[in-house]
Amino acid sequence: MTHPLIPQIIDLATPIVEEMGLDVVEVVFQTNKRPPVLRVDIRNPASDTSLNDCEQVSRALEAVLDETAIMPGAYVLEISSPGISRYLNSERDFIAFKGFEVNIATNPPYKDKKEWRGRLQGRDEKAVYLNRKGRAIAIPCAVITKVQLAD
Repeated sequence: MTHPLIPQIIDLATPIVEEMGLDVVEVVFQTNKRPPVLRVDIRNPASDTSLNDCEQVSRALEAVLDETAIMPGAYVLEISSPGISRYLNSERDFIAFKGFEVNIATNPPYKDKKEWRGRLQGRDEKAVYLNRKGRAIAIPCAVITKVQLAD
């Protein structure tokens, strides 16, 4: 379940990050840690995400979060790059990683399988398309729980 502050944080972070030519990939608020950790994953679409990118976003976002005071009490702000072993969510992800090996989890099972692996061919509103050993497979979006780059 998503923390109720996440949409507000995304609304605050997105214009800051986009002004720097970067993308917000994911925002997670880990309230089970003391102090809680707010992690914002960013990506530089033009090149590898650098430490400098993370530092700039951290400074700018920290100032806005402090100014708006939406964070309840003390927290740790982490800005990071999601790396390549991550989940595919956005249309941009599916375009950028076309041709890469992916793992797809389904629930309920699709054609009696919960796990699928193949080369990503694309995605539309109905399905994610894989190439498995030369055969095209369309897995309905309605049963997909996650799509992740394969190791």
